[in-house]
Parts: sequence; structure tokens; C-alpha cells
Amino acid sequence: MIETIHIYHTNDIHSHFENWPRIRDFLLHQKKNHKANGEEVFLFDIGDHVDRWHPLTEATVGKENTRLLNEVGYTAVTIGNNEGITLSYNDLDTLYTEAEFDVILANLYNHQNRRPSWTIPYQIYQTKKGIKVGITGVTANFKKLYTILGWDLKDPIEEIQRQVDQLKKESDIIILLSHLGIHDDEKIAKLYPEIDIILGGHTHHILENGRLITNALGTTLLGAAGKHGKFVGHVQLEIDVEKMKIKNKEARLYTIENLQAPINETSEIEKFYEEGRKLLFQEVVTIPETLSVEWFQDSILPHILCEAIQEWCNADCAMINAGLILDHLERGIVTKYEIHKILPHPINPCMIKLSGAELKSVLQQSFDPKWPPLELKGLGFRGTILGNFVYNNISIRENDLFINGMKLEENKMYTLGTVDMYTFGHFFPELYSAEKQYFMPEFIRDVMEWKLKKIYRK
Repeated sequence: MIETIHIYHTNDIHSHFENWPRIRDFLLHQKKNHKANGEEVFLFDIGDHVDRWHPLTEATVGKENTRLLNEVGYTAVTIGNNEGITLSYNDLDTLYTEAEFDVILANLYNHQNRRPSWTIPYQIYQTKKGIKVGITGVTANFKKLYTILGWDLKDPIEEIQRQVDQLKKESDIIILLSHLGIHDDEKIAKLYPEIDIILGGHTHHILENGRLITNALGTTLLGAAGKHGKFVGHVQLEIDVEKMKIKNKEARLYTIENLQAPINETSEIEKFYEEGRKLLFQEVVTIPETLSVEWFQDSILPHILCEAIQEWCNADCAMINAGLILDHLERGIVTKYEIHKILPHPINPCMIKLSGAELKSVLQQSFDPKWPPLELKGLGFRGTILGNFVYNNISIRENDLFINGMKLEENKMYTLGTVDMYTFGHFFPELYSAEKQYFMPEFIRDVMEWKLKKIYRK
């Protein structure tokens, strides 16, 4: 006797709600049809459903994302780094209060070395024909950042080992929800051949028909659905019920643009945005003149932010890129919505300790004309162009660098206030390896709001 099991999966939607109506209607339709045919259906999200670039996610601190997952009837989710390290401790701890699905996450603990009450390390779902489907999940190992926020993140590979050891005793099929990325998923498939399916995310990889990884027990099937809700993944299993083994497993992706659009799709998408805008329509300050931003020439708003970051970090000097700020602030009332609109990035301020020689090297690299026109994706950046670098308490006179009016000394230690995205290894080598302090959970938009209040609420 054969039992057919359908598994639908999403990952890295990043609050791209413009694709959500089609995803929702498609999944509800598929689930209804499969159940009518007596087939089992599971829905999983592999993390980074939340992204605070969208005003509705920002205004509800992700709780609207939970409501949307409830609406579709997801079976379970795991978290990504956008849920894990862009929310405060309390906001993550309450994100799933109203969840009607399981949050399966094996490697997150609090500092009492206990898992939070809203997570379980694994779950076993039993089909009508008695097949036990064991699920575990892990998230990316940003241990230092979780620690700053008050969590204790364990090594995901070690946790997978523990959960697989347990699941192979209790289940017939083992599925891993992995927000680790494609390279780790491929390694895990070889390390733990007991895992039948790995549903992945984090690196935004697209596996149109899955990927089979050969290992000691046969093959493990990898599935992944890109990013931003452009695809929905589908894995179909045929199970030999008498042997309690998978007879066949296939994966495919559905492209969202090819799915039927709801009749009121445009109005729904606009409503998501408008609801967020209304919730963020809270007055911050009134400014007497427009504060402008230019990406390739001098303008006031980047300087305000740069000075604010230096003050926030209590640093000797500061450096940012103008492209962080996406638009002007118009004269008059400035609300939280306007500040969010010009600084949507989940980017934190950061202070870095550098010798004068290291700081000089970083600054000289920043003068390279390759940087301003560079198109940038990832690292929390939600803009398009890097733009000119902007400095505070840094000046050049007769080819010499000055910090706070004093000539830079190569053997002296300095502190640089900047943004965290420069520290992840894609910009300046000195910033990647230096001692640093991240300021969390505040984003640079919170620092901008703080600074505007200082300037205009005198």
C-alpha cells in the first residue's frame, strides 16, 4: 500500500507581501484538493518570513506575519536571522504568542539554558496510515549577536545530531527545516544520512527540482524556494506503508508569477502597506526646513546621521555611506513612518576599535571611487546604491588625516562609529577582524529619531 504525502515550503519571504495573496490562495487551494483526495499535506516556512523593511511588519513587530501564517494554516516554522536578531528579546519572545502552528527550533536557548516556551526541538506528525514524520529545525549560527540580545544560541550541527539521534528512534521519515544555507545543508546531508529531506533557506538558493545528495544510506533530498516569495516549493513523497519507507521523492518549484492572481490582489497589497503607514503615523518632531540627501554630493541628512552614530557609540569619529538614506525629510511634521521610509534597513550602529594605522587604511580605502556607484544587496541593506562615504570628526589637510582636529597618530588607538554591515567581511578587512561593539536592538533609524529629537526639541 502506498501513501502520498505533499509538503509545501516557503523561505526568506522577507515581508514581501506583494506576493503573499498568490501564495496564500495557492496553498489553500492545494491543501483543499489534496485533502479531498485523502492525501496528507504539510506546510512549512523556513524562516525570514519577517523583515522590518515593510511598514506593517515594523508597526506590528512581526505579529502580522504570524497572523498571515495562521491564515494559511502552516503546520510549523523555524526562524531565520531576521526573526532572531532584528527583534528585541521581548519582541521575539512574544512574536508567536498567537501562533496556531508549531515553532520548531532546536538551537535557541535563553541564558538559563532553557528553550523558550514557544519553541520545541522536534515534532512528530502521524499520517492517517500511521507514517510518523519527524521534524526538527535550526537557525543560522549568529551566536554573538544573539548573546547581545539576551539569548544563547547553540551550535546548529551539534543540535541536529541530538535531534536526529532521537528522531530515528521515534519516526519513519526525518525532515530538517534548515535556515543555515545551501553549503551547510549539503554537508548535513552527508553527515546525517538518516535525514530524508532538508528544506532550506538563508542563502536564497533556488532548487527548481530539488537536489539529491548521495550519502551512506542512499540520498537526501534538498529543497529551497529562493527569496521574497517568488517561488513556493513542493515535495511529493510516496511511502511504502508496509515497509514504512520512502519509495519515491520528488521536488519542484511553483513560480508565483505563473499562479492565478486574486481578483482584489492590488488592493490587498496596497492595504498591507497602508495599514502599516497608519500605525507608524506617530509624530516625532517638526522640522523647519527640508533635510535633503544626495548620494553623490554633499548633503545635510547623511551628516546628521553620521554625527548621531558617533554620539550614540561615544566614538572618536564616524563614517557611513550616503546611500543608507533613501529620501529627503520634508519640512513640517516628521512621523515614525517617514523615518522608517528613508531608513528601512535592519542595520545596527557599531563601534570599532582600531589603531591609527588601521583607521588610516580604512579611510584611504573608502576614498576609492569604485564605492559610490556600487549596487549593493544583502547585509541588511534595503537600498540600491552605496553612495559617497560621509565622515564626522575626520578631515584631510595637506594630505594628512585629522581626527577631531588632531593629526592621526598611527600607534594611537581610536574608536570608529559606523554601521554593522561594514563588519561582515565584504568591505574593509580591518573592520572584519577588529574588536567591535554592536548596539542592539536599536537600528540606525532609531538613532536618527533620537538625533532629530535632540536637534528640534530644544
